[in-house]
Amino acid sequence: MEKQTVLITGANKGIGLEAARQLATAGYYIYLGSRDQQRGEKAVAQLKAEGLNDVELLLIDVTNEASVQKAHDELAAKISHLDVLINNAGIPGSFPQVSYNTSDATMKEVFEVNLFGVIRTVRIFINLVKKSPNPRIVNVTSDLGSLTYQNDPGYEHYHFKSAAYGPSKTALNAYTVALAFDLKDQVKVNMVNPGYTNTEFNGNQGPKPVEDGAAPIVEYAMLGADGPTGKYVSDYGETPW
Repeated sequence: MEKQTVLITGANKGIGLEAARQLATAGYYIYLGSRDQQRGEKAVAQLKAEGLNDVELLLIDVTNEASVQKAHDELAAKISHLDVLINNAGIPGSFPQVSYNTSDATMKEVFEVNLFGVIRTVRIFINLVKKSPNPRIVNVTSDLGSLTYQNDPGYEHYHFKSAAYGPSKTALNAYTVALAFDLKDQVKVNMVNPGYTNTEFNGNQGPKPVEDGAAPIVEYAMLGADGPTGKYVSDYGETPW
Protein backbone atom coordinates (compact mmCIF):
# COMPACT_ATOMS: atom_id res chain seq x y z
CA MET A 1 0.00 0.00 0.00
CA GLU A 2 1.33 3.41 -0.98
CA LYS A 3 2.32 5.60 1.94
CA GLN A 4 0.50 8.87 2.42
CA THR A 5 2.68 11.90 1.82
CA VAL A 6 3.13 14.93 4.06
CA LEU A 7 4.92 18.23 3.55
CA ILE A 8 5.73 20.14 6.74
CA THR A 9 7.19 23.62 6.39
CA GLY A 10 9.68 24.84 8.98
CA ALA A 11 10.27 21.24 10.05
CA ASN A 12 13.99 21.24 10.79
CA LYS A 13 13.40 21.87 14.52
CA GLY A 14 10.84 22.25 17.28
CA ILE A 15 7.22 21.31 16.77
CA GLY A 16 7.66 20.81 13.03
CA LEU A 17 10.42 18.26 13.55
CA GLU A 18 8.43 16.47 16.24
CA ALA A 19 5.35 16.34 13.99
CA ALA A 20 7.55 14.83 11.28
CA ARG A 21 8.81 12.26 13.78
CA GLN A 22 5.31 11.28 14.93
CA LEU A 23 3.87 11.08 11.42
CA ALA A 24 6.84 9.08 10.12
CA THR A 25 6.41 6.72 13.07
CA ALA A 26 2.73 6.37 12.08
CA GLY A 27 3.74 5.27 8.57
CA TYR A 28 3.59 8.48 6.55
CA TYR A 29 6.23 9.59 4.05
CA ILE A 30 7.59 12.94 5.14
CA TYR A 31 8.93 15.79 3.06
CA LEU A 32 10.73 17.83 5.67
CA GLY A 33 10.54 21.45 4.63
CA SER A 34 13.45 23.68 5.60
CA ARG A 35 14.75 26.96 4.22
CA ASP A 36 18.29 26.10 5.35
CA GLN A 37 19.91 23.08 3.68
CA GLN A 38 22.42 22.31 6.43
CA ARG A 39 19.82 22.43 9.20
CA GLY A 40 17.39 20.45 7.10
CA GLU A 41 19.94 17.75 6.37
CA LYS A 42 20.79 17.55 10.07
CA ALA A 43 17.11 17.06 10.95
CA VAL A 44 16.66 14.36 8.31
CA ALA A 45 19.80 12.58 9.53
CA GLN A 46 18.48 12.74 13.09
CA LEU A 47 15.21 11.05 12.14
CA LYS A 48 16.96 8.43 10.04
CA ALA A 49 19.27 7.67 12.96
CA GLU A 50 16.08 6.90 14.90
CA GLY A 51 15.10 4.36 12.23
CA LEU A 52 12.66 6.64 10.44
CA ASN A 53 13.79 6.25 6.85
CA ASP A 54 10.75 7.61 5.01
CA VAL A 55 11.90 11.20 5.38
CA GLU A 56 13.57 13.48 2.86
CA LEU A 57 14.52 17.12 2.76
CA LEU A 58 12.64 19.64 0.65
CA LEU A 59 14.22 23.08 0.55
CA ILE A 60 11.51 25.74 0.83
CA ASP A 61 11.54 29.33 2.00
CA VAL A 62 7.91 30.34 2.37
CA THR A 63 8.78 34.03 2.06
CA ASN A 64 10.18 33.53 -1.43
CA GLU A 65 7.85 32.85 -4.37
CA ALA A 66 10.57 31.27 -6.50
CA SER A 67 11.63 28.96 -3.65
CA VAL A 68 8.08 27.76 -3.02
CA GLN A 69 7.52 27.20 -6.75
CA LYS A 70 10.79 25.28 -7.06
CA ALA A 71 9.83 23.10 -4.06
CA HIS A 72 6.46 22.41 -5.67
CA ASP A 73 8.02 21.48 -8.99
CA GLU A 74 10.53 19.15 -7.35
CA LEU A 75 7.76 17.43 -5.41
CA ALA A 76 5.40 17.22 -8.40
CA ALA A 77 8.15 15.43 -10.33
CA LYS A 78 8.27 12.73 -7.62
CA ILE A 79 4.67 12.22 -6.51
CA SER A 80 1.24 12.31 -8.15
CA HIS A 81 -0.41 14.02 -5.21
CA LEU A 82 0.27 15.44 -1.74
CA ASP A 83 -2.01 14.08 0.98
CA VAL A 84 -1.18 16.53 3.77
CA LEU A 85 0.19 20.05 3.82
CA ILE A 86 1.19 21.33 7.26
CA ASN A 87 1.94 25.04 7.25
CA ASN A 88 4.12 25.12 10.33
CA ALA A 89 6.81 27.69 9.45
CA GLY A 90 6.46 30.71 11.71
CA ILE A 91 8.40 33.35 13.60
CA PRO A 92 7.64 35.34 16.77
CA GLY A 93 9.43 38.51 15.67
CA SER A 94 11.56 40.63 17.97
CA PHE A 95 10.12 41.62 21.35
CA PRO A 96 8.77 43.64 23.02
CA GLN A 97 5.90 44.29 20.59
CA VAL A 98 4.12 47.24 22.14
CA SER A 99 1.24 48.26 19.92
CA TYR A 100 2.11 51.92 19.54
CA ASN A 101 5.82 51.59 18.78
CA THR A 102 6.45 48.27 17.03
CA SER A 103 8.30 49.04 13.81
CA ASP A 104 6.91 48.52 10.35
CA ALA A 105 9.86 46.22 9.70
CA THR A 106 8.91 43.89 12.55
CA MET A 107 5.25 43.87 11.52
CA LYS A 108 6.11 43.08 7.90
CA GLU A 109 8.66 40.40 8.82
CA VAL A 110 6.22 38.52 11.06
CA PHE A 111 3.26 38.77 8.69
CA GLU A 112 5.43 37.78 5.72
CA VAL A 113 6.16 34.39 7.31
CA ASN A 114 3.09 33.71 9.44
CA LEU A 115 0.41 34.88 7.02
CA PHE A 116 1.71 35.52 3.52
CA GLY A 117 4.01 32.49 3.68
CA VAL A 118 0.99 30.26 4.28
CA ILE A 119 -1.09 31.96 1.58
CA ARG A 120 1.78 31.61 -0.90
CA THR A 121 2.41 27.95 -0.08
CA VAL A 122 -1.27 27.04 -0.31
CA ARG A 123 -1.71 28.86 -3.64
CA ILE A 124 1.25 27.08 -5.21
CA PHE A 125 0.63 23.60 -3.76
CA ILE A 126 -3.16 23.43 -3.81
CA ASN A 127 -3.52 21.57 -7.10
CA LEU A 128 -1.11 18.87 -5.92
CA VAL A 129 -3.07 18.63 -2.66
CA LYS A 130 -6.44 18.41 -4.43
CA LYS A 131 -5.27 15.31 -6.29
CA SER A 132 -5.17 13.34 -3.03
CA PRO A 133 -8.12 11.02 -2.34
CA ASN A 134 -8.31 12.48 1.19
CA PRO A 135 -6.51 15.84 1.21
CA ARG A 136 -5.83 17.77 4.41
CA ILE A 137 -4.31 21.15 5.20
CA VAL A 138 -3.25 22.04 8.74
CA ASN A 139 -2.35 25.64 9.48
CA VAL A 140 -0.41 25.94 12.73
CA THR A 141 -1.80 28.84 14.73
CA SER A 142 -1.84 30.02 18.35
CA ASP A 143 -4.44 30.82 20.98
CA LEU A 144 -2.73 34.23 21.09
CA GLY A 145 -4.66 34.79 17.88
CA SER A 146 -7.99 34.36 19.67
CA LEU A 147 -9.71 37.73 20.06
CA THR A 148 -12.01 36.17 22.65
CA TYR A 149 -9.07 35.15 24.81
CA GLN A 150 -7.21 38.41 24.22
CA ASN A 151 -10.20 40.26 25.71
CA ASP A 152 -10.75 37.83 28.61
CA PRO A 153 -8.93 38.78 31.87
CA GLY A 154 -9.36 35.17 32.96
CA TYR A 155 -7.29 33.83 30.08
CA GLU A 156 -3.96 32.52 31.37
CA HIS A 157 -1.94 34.61 28.89
CA TYR A 158 -4.18 37.68 29.02
CA HIS A 159 -1.35 39.95 30.12
CA PHE A 160 0.85 38.90 27.20
CA LYS A 161 0.08 41.14 24.23
CA SER A 162 1.95 41.33 20.93
CA ALA A 163 1.45 43.85 18.16
CA ALA A 164 2.80 41.54 15.43
CA TYR A 165 2.75 37.87 16.44
CA GLY A 166 -0.78 37.54 17.86
CA PRO A 167 -2.40 39.61 15.09
CA SER A 168 -0.54 37.58 12.45
CA LYS A 169 -2.22 34.46 13.81
CA THR A 170 -5.62 36.20 14.03
CA ALA A 171 -5.21 37.09 10.36
CA LEU A 172 -4.12 33.53 9.58
CA ASN A 173 -7.26 32.22 11.27
CA ALA A 174 -9.44 34.57 9.22
CA TYR A 175 -7.71 33.48 6.01
CA THR A 176 -8.13 29.82 6.97
CA VAL A 177 -11.87 30.29 7.51
CA ALA A 178 -12.12 31.57 3.93
CA LEU A 179 -9.87 28.75 2.68
CA ALA A 180 -11.94 26.07 4.40
CA PHE A 181 -15.11 27.55 2.91
CA ASP A 182 -13.69 27.78 -0.61
CA LEU A 183 -12.41 24.19 -0.40
CA LYS A 184 -15.45 22.67 1.31
CA ASP A 185 -16.21 19.17 0.04
CA GLN A 186 -12.71 19.12 -1.49
CA VAL A 187 -10.03 19.54 1.20
CA LYS A 188 -10.17 19.38 4.98
CA VAL A 189 -8.66 22.61 6.31
CA ASN A 190 -8.12 23.27 10.00
CA MET A 191 -6.23 25.59 12.35
CA VAL A 192 -4.32 23.88 15.16
CA ASN A 193 -2.82 25.59 18.20
CA PRO A 194 0.04 23.54 19.71
CA GLY A 195 0.01 25.61 22.90
CA TYR A 196 2.85 27.09 24.92
CA THR A 197 5.44 24.46 24.09
CA ASN A 198 9.04 24.10 25.22
CA THR A 199 10.89 24.97 22.01
CA GLU A 200 13.57 27.34 20.76
CA PHE A 201 10.72 29.43 19.30
CA ASN A 202 9.97 30.91 22.74
CA GLY A 203 13.40 30.51 24.30
CA ASN A 204 12.36 27.13 25.75
CA GLN A 205 10.05 28.84 28.23
CA GLY A 206 6.91 26.88 27.40
CA PRO A 207 5.86 24.28 29.97
CA LYS A 208 4.44 21.80 27.46
CA PRO A 209 6.74 19.05 26.11
CA VAL A 210 7.26 19.23 22.36
CA GLU A 211 5.67 15.78 21.99
CA ASP A 212 2.42 17.16 23.41
CA GLY A 213 2.61 20.33 21.33
CA ALA A 214 2.89 18.34 18.11
CA ALA A 215 0.16 15.85 19.03
CA PRO A 216 -2.92 17.88 17.96
CA ILE A 217 -1.20 18.86 14.70
CA VAL A 218 -0.57 15.19 13.99
CA GLU A 219 -4.15 14.31 14.94
CA TYR A 220 -5.58 16.75 12.40
CA ALA A 221 -3.03 15.73 9.77
CA MET A 222 -4.33 12.16 10.10
CA LEU A 223 -8.04 12.97 9.79
CA GLY A 224 -10.20 10.49 7.97
CA ALA A 225 -12.61 11.36 5.18
CA ASP A 226 -15.34 12.02 7.75
CA GLY A 227 -13.21 14.44 9.78
CA PRO A 228 -14.11 18.09 10.50
CA THR A 229 -13.04 21.14 8.52
CA GLY A 230 -12.84 24.85 9.32
CA LYS A 231 -12.07 24.23 13.00
CA TYR A 232 -9.82 26.23 15.36
CA VAL A 233 -8.57 23.70 17.88
CA SER A 234 -6.09 23.06 20.68
CA ASP A 235 -5.32 19.91 22.63
CA TYR A 236 -8.21 20.80 24.96
CA GLY A 237 -10.73 21.03 22.11
CA GLU A 238 -12.13 23.91 20.10
CA THR A 239 -10.58 27.32 20.69
CA PRO A 240 -12.85 30.38 20.80
CA TRP A 241 -12.47 32.89 18.01
